[in-house]
Amino acid sequence: MSIAENLQDVYRRIRAAESAAGRQPGSVQLLAVSKTKPAEAVREAWQAGQRAFGENYVQEGVDKVQALADLAIDWHFIGPLQSNKTRIVAEHFHWVHSVDRLKIAQRLSEQRPADLPPLNLCLQINISGEDSKSGISLSELPALAHTVAALPNIQLRGLMCIPAPCTDPAQQRLPFQQLATALSALQHDLPQLDTLSMGMTDDMDAAIAEGATWVRIGTAIFGARNYA
Repeated sequence: MSIAENLQDVYRRIRAAESAAGRQPGSVQLLAVSKTKPAEAVREAWQAGQRAFGENYVQEGVDKVQALADLAIDWHFIGPLQSNKTRIVAEHFHWVHSVDRLKIAQRLSEQRPADLPPLNLCLQINISGEDSKSGISLSELPALAHTVAALPNIQLRGLMCIPAPCTDPAQQRLPFQQLATALSALQHDLPQLDTLSMGMTDDMDAAIAEGATWVRIGTAIFGARNYA
């Protein structure tokens, strides 16, 4: 199937999950994860109507931003971010979903060009407590969120997580429910927070049922990745 056909299938699945959860049509946005895929594949998806794309690797992502500068694309950085790479991300992306410490947020704030709108940030939560995953604990969240929200040149939008893999639909919902509860608690003091970045190809239905506003889908759109 073509990328355009794959996208239509994913859009239909999102709309069905919204309906099953009693949510408004269009309340969930699709972030097409284009890591390891060539710029031509992103262009094909854009021509099929997709506008938001997620990249995990800084230099690969920036190369695509520059190669596709003729297109109106909403670029999201969703991978681990080292402090020595913050400037190039601050200069080229519209969103960063993977902020996991104050130093990264501060550098993004300081390095965001003055002629660009504020950079949208999500704090990454290590919701399953995995040693192999980036992110802060839920106990660390309130203090970090309030500090980051006060920084200039950025806009704290919400939370992101990548739960441990699980095939049971009921169990899949639990970490997403935890993230949604955490966001709701923060909204008492930070009402501008409106984003839950959660759910991928295998668990998007559970994430949507628990309130996801962005789902991050790659393989179902672009096919299997080649890491060779």
